[in-house]
Amino acid sequence: MNINYIAESELMRSDIALALREIISIPSLSTMEGAVAQFLIDTANRLGAIEASIDPAGTFISRFGNGKRTLIFDSHIDTVDVGDLEEWKRNPFDPFLEKSATGDIIHGRGASDNKAGIISMLFGASQWQRLNENQDFSIYVVGSVQEESCDGLALYEVLTGGLIPSPELVVLGEATTNKVYRGNRGRIEAYLRIHGQSCHASAPERGKNPITNIAPLITEIDRLNKSLKSDSFLGAGTVVVSKIECETPSLNAVPGSATLYVDRRLSMEETPESALQELRSIASSLNLNAEIEILQYESTSYTGLGLSQPKEFNTWVTDEDSVFVRAAIQSTQDTRRPSTETGHWVFSTNGVASMGKLGIPTIGYGPADEFHAHTAHDQCPVDDLVEAIAWYSSFPTKLAEVTK
Repeated sequence: MNINYIAESELMRSDIALALREIISIPSLSTMEGAVAQFLIDTANRLGAIEASIDPAGTFISRFGNGKRTLIFDSHIDTVDVGDLEEWKRNPFDPFLEKSATGDIIHGRGASDNKAGIISMLFGASQWQRLNENQDFSIYVVGSVQEESCDGLALYEVLTGGLIPSPELVVLGEATTNKVYRGNRGRIEAYLRIHGQSCHASAPERGKNPITNIAPLITEIDRLNKSLKSDSFLGAGTVVVSKIECETPSLNAVPGSATLYVDRRLSMEETPESALQELRSIASSLNLNAEIEILQYESTSYTGLGLSQPKEFNTWVTDEDSVFVRAAIQSTQDTRRPSTETGHWVFSTNGVASMGKLGIPTIGYGPADEFHAHTAHDQCPVDDLVEAIAWYSSFPTKLAEVTK
């Protein structure tokens, strides 16, 4: 059957625009996603999902189709906070529709990261189920929690929790401006702590100020950016000192310790272990006895489940010649913006768990532009939503064809 996916998707333009505005209006910071998860359960049921529920961590899981092969469509449902409200033109949780010469645009926190993704996936999976009587797949649309705090944590729980069959592919809905993406750099979050000797600030010679030792450490860490390895696809790794703090009895005292926090992005052939060793080598070259470790993430989900893992995330890339990428590229022919190119995210995604940790092939396709993520200009064009419905509903059929 020859299906005009974009024409079918156009019939849902007003419905999906309304759904995105509704989900944006529900705040959902990490560990506080319960109301959004319930909204998604209600929406999935309305769209004909065979089942819809949450897992122990609070991640939303729905299923469309009854096929023997399993696909996962994943978008996270938490958002970062809004920051300085003065930067926003309007209340970030009162989404508005901007009429522009190039098309309608929906504004509000989470529009681009990542609520447009999860809504498009639901509508797309629903359309695929409705248009295809012979279903090769069971498609699980997953709305993972706590991604903004610890990427991959919740999706890893889904993939290893035994509630759904092991998938042959994970599709991420992070913003790609409706292009096919197939990787992102890994990363670590680490701390470097230097201990000194506290004393009264009126007699600093009696103590040892750790802040004095931190200054050259910062300089050397920053210099790493000039020598880090680069990859032809993902680009170079980076390192940033993201926070500095000290333990001191008062502002009239020499601190007892000082701590640097580092965000280190990892390109190909770089690992969390190699990045940590780089930091230790710098401290050793400066004759500093520094405590250097990867941070540990600890949280309690809105369901009450405790979660934890080290904040280390592997680099991942799915091969450009894989059948999954080929099918994804072919599916762009069913949208208004066909493309033969693939890209990668600058930021990190849940792919660090699916492909980076578990080796499950992973690709991405999502509405909106990652440039607007985490900004006061958070937005998604309605045209992107319609095209995403078309792609998500076309892709399973294309994948079935190329893997016959």
